[in-house]
Amino acid sequence: MRTDDMGTDGRTRLIGAAIESFAASGFGVPVRAIADRAGVTAGLIRHHFGSKDALREVCDAEVLARYRSLKRDAMAQSPLPMFGAVSKNPGNAVLIVYVVRAAREGGETARRFLERFIAEALAISREATHDGLLVSSRDEQARARYLITMTLGALSIQLALKPEIALADFPRVLDEVMAETTLPALEIFTEGVFADRRYLDAYLEYLHSDSAPDGRDQGVGS
Repeated sequence: MRTDDMGTDGRTRLIGAAIESFAASGFGVPVRAIADRAGVTAGLIRHHFGSKDALREVCDAEVLARYRSLKRDAMAQSPLPMFGAVSKNPGNAVLIVYVVRAAREGGETARRFLERFIAEALAISREATHDGLLVSSRDEQARARYLITMTLGALSIQLALKPEIALADFPRVLDEVMAETTLPALEIFTEGVFADRRYLDAYLEYLHSDSAPDGRDQGVGS
């Protein structure tokens, strides 16, 4: 394929192939493998993006945009059809594996991406709270950060316990995640775990006591 044949659709296809390659094989995947998946030459990728690092930055931004769109689409639907739509879209598994890869492999680029991912989650959480889908939090930022780190940690462990499932097998990854996490997650988020408020109330009292570390209670209500 010649360089002048690559329009917007071709660039989009390159980014999609790179996201899938990074998710399937990790961020050390050679440019040649990305090019093969996209059906182009490695030189064409370098022509459009300059380097693999620059391509990854573009992919990070695209994954965040897709995540934002996925969450907003889900919020706009009624729950029952939403579950079917999520489970039938293999692109959702690509996003899951891409983010898990970033968390597993670490590094400064991954740290920046994950901070942006948490910021996206916070923005969506605030929208959902405003729309009445979520209850408000004493600390919206802390809640968003906790939910993302908890989810990514759980996904990493879940997939590590299933070594027979290749991360490149996106449909199977999605099936596994949906089957094992949806019910317990919804139960916890909807009904909670503790039978009463005693631990929360005790912690809030501790935060406002002289025993709490300085600054721990800033912005935390009752």
